[in-house]
Amino acid sequence: MSQSLETLLERQRVLQAQAAKERRGFSSHFAALKKPFSWADKGLEAVQFLKSSPILWTSAFAVLAHFKPKLASKVLALGWGAMKLVKTAKSIL
Repeated sequence: MSQSLETLLERQRVLQAQAAKERRGFSSHFAALKKPFSWADKGLEAVQFLKSSPILWTSAFAVLAHFKPKLASKVLALGWGAMKLVKTAKSIL
């Protein structure tokens, strides 16, 4: 019993070492993508934050509309068009 247990433990050590070596090799191929992925992740976090706090972006738009009404109307038109585009894209996909 102890001989088979020792054999299994040795096999486990060998497999863990092999898996660690393969992980290092795999991660070296994707090292160049680490920075772009981190920026994309930060962008997604920012979008999620804006989605979870509508009072923030509503207040920012209200301030913009008060001080720069022409710019606010352009931003509103652009945002409206973007929302229609996103909804259309979602319905197609």
